Amino acid sequence: MKKIGISNRRNMKIGLLGGSFNPAHKGHLYISKIALKQLNLNEIWWIITPQNPLKSSSTYITYNKRIKLAENLIKGTKIRINPIEKNHINHYTANTLNIITKQYSAAKFIWLMGADNLTQLNKWYRWKYIFNIMPIAVFDREYYSYSIFNSIAGKHYFSRLHKTKSSASIFNKNPPSWTFLHIKKNSLSSSKIRKH
Repeated sequence: MKKIGISNRRNMKIGLLGGSFNPAHKGHLYISKIALKQLNLNEIWWIITPQNPLKSSSTYITYNKRIKLAENLIKGTKIRINPIEKNHINHYTANTLNIITKQYSAAKFIWLMGADNLTQLNKWYRWKYIFNIMPIAVFDREYYSYSIFNSIAGKHYFSRLHKTKSSASIFNKNPPSWTFLHIKKNSLSSSKIRKH
């Protein structure tokens, strides 16, 4: 795995997609490619966590195997893997984003997440900090489209919703700022894949 350099990321717009990737699949690839286009990103980093604090580790594929499967999936794309959470004890998104923004202070970042995650974001460690450190792009996902605006996070930051056809212009707004991307839904999930 090539190390992600700092100097050559100056002024770049980078999307961050975090998760267990247990395993990585075409659904992850699908929303990443849409994000690259709709948000006018230079590249996307997949942040693969060794352990999601809200999930049991009993169904986890080994971390190294998850990394390898992801690497095979993203060959020839503008997607990179950032293993930053492997080297830290606390696998909390808020901590990870804080470290990344300090290490790559010359780049512009946006956090990418599915609508299903936004509905339970208030359970995450320092979830309001996540909103305040960088803009967020929420992707439509089956069954969750309407519930996000009734979620605790959705209600709390409803006035900060970036309502415009030009989603990429969210980089011109100061956080907290988020956008909801209506996309053709992809029903793939890691849990479904593990069952087969």
